[in-house]
Amino acid sequence: MPVFKTPFNGYAVKFSPFYENRLAVATAQNFGILGNGRLHVLDLNPSGPITEFASFDTADGVYDLAWSESHDSLLVAAVADGSIKLYDLALPPSSNPIRSLHEHTREAHSADYNPVRRDSFLSSSWDDTVKLWTIDRPTSVRTFKEHAYCVYSAVWNPRHADVFASASGDCTVRIWDVREPGSTMILPAHELEILSCDWNKYDDCIIATASVDKSIKVWDVRSFRVPVAVLNGHGYAVRKVKFSPHRGNLMASCSYDMTICLWDYMVEDALIGRYDHHTEFAVGVDMSVLVEGLLASTGWDELVYVCNWPYGIGVICSKHEGHAFKWNKTLD
Repeated sequence: MPVFKTPFNGYAVKFSPFYENRLAVATAQNFGILGNGRLHVLDLNPSGPITEFASFDTADGVYDLAWSESHDSLLVAAVADGSIKLYDLALPPSSNPIRSLHEHTREAHSADYNPVRRDSFLSSSWDDTVKLWTIDRPTSVRTFKEHAYCVYSAVWNPRHADVFASASGDCTVRIWDVREPGSTMILPAHELEILSCDWNKYDDCIIATASVDKSIKVWDVRSFRVPVAVLNGHGYAVRKVKFSPHRGNLMASCSYDMTICLWDYMVEDALIGRYDHHTEFAVGVDMSVLVEGLLASTGWDELVYVCNWPYGIGVICSKHEGHAFKWNKTLD
């Protein structure tokens, strides 16, 4: 399992949608409470260690990032000072960031690029808002303010260019259509703070939510009074949930219990695998859209792990002796 050591605590990891071997990592000093940040762009080497392609320092911690869906060199970062910064890997470090957008009044916590209308992206913040941006404008297009507490995540629907979901510490997920004046649906998904949400890439009505209550819930927005599935297995708050870009029934999650879990929400015994290689809070996880089974994670232990997990039974992907990822059953 390739490993990369960062100087600061990891917060988020994202694979490039253009290059099979490239991923970016958001990090923050002193667990993101106080200090600097750094955005790393890493290259995977089939027969060697992970190498750093580029890095960018920030005066505050970097909490999240998103790759552009239209420009292979463009990255967006959500920073603890409330700013949204745009970086262009085609330019020298001294020319970056190419833009720094200051509208959020508190920490910017998430960023997500629109996969359909590829010139726009979202940011969410502890100021209780979500903002819509386009790469050609120095100010936001619109601010969405209905949540009553921090908005930890805002993610675009994979098929509808105008639809996104936001997850908040007010224990709700809201569904938005940018053509409408307000949210179109309020989902009281958990009784404790919701830290993450994600859309199913194969069913645009299915959404997953992850909460401080240690659970992941899967919802059908066409009939949302009862969840489609409730996934229990983490021992502490679930920090992030991510649907597979290759199989509609699969998702990954990471948690303050220091583990990465893999799930098949369509079967009764949903937990199909667990990584226990992190030694601090696991707060970032992603799956490559270009390479099926390629998984990356990062955490407060200042480490980035990458593993190509197979779809089978009896396979172990080990970090070292005593730390292994064991499959419970076949996925076929």
